[in-house]
Amino acid sequence: MIRVALVDDQALFRAGIRMLVDSQPDLEVVAEASDGREALGVVRATHPDVVLMDIRMPVMDGLAATAELLTDARDEKAPSPPRIVMLTTFDLDEAAARAIRQGASGFLLKDADPEFLLAAIRTVHSGSAVIAASATRDLFAHFAEAAPGPVPPAYDALTEREREIFALAARGLSNAEIAAREHLSEATVKTHISRILMKLSLRDRVQLVVFAFEHGLT
Repeated sequence: MIRVALVDDQALFRAGIRMLVDSQPDLEVVAEASDGREALGVVRATHPDVVLMDIRMPVMDGLAATAELLTDARDEKAPSPPRIVMLTTFDLDEAAARAIRQGASGFLLKDADPEFLLAAIRTVHSGSAVIAASATRDLFAHFAEAAPGPVPPAYDALTEREREIFALAARGLSNAEIAAREHLSEATVKTHISRILMKLSLRDRVQLVVFAFEHGLT
């Protein structure tokens, strides 16, 4: 079972998401919270796999709560941190970009199709892909910050083929799109992506997109 926590200040919205998630045989809502401060307590108590975190809430917003939860992960004695997905009503949201830079696994619009939301939970839990890669790329392109930093030495360890795959993934292409473009199988693309993430010490494709933008590799 994939254990899910819902954090949103609208009780009706939480009830709808809970009903949807609990209808799936492999998903289970294990905790709810109405603000970021409450979320810290329930997440630390229940250790969910995935947290759906609203960005704008009273008492403590989702950005501050996400930062604290990901700080917990630096403690070697702490359990593995959950994957955090930000929920927003804005397509291009600066707060969502900041949360992803902090380590959130992506963002979803609150009016997303139910099937897409369910698929996103499973995708984030697997750690193998980014939610709406093209949307994440657009988000960072819109809120690009200062000039990019120097390219880390780890990037030089990538092979020429891996750099090609890296560039396409950073543009938001899916494994299937990369496979079609490069005349490769999806399994081969997945292997390349895994090696790239390992060499660059990145957790997932969200971090790959962030890495590309922060180092001027888009």
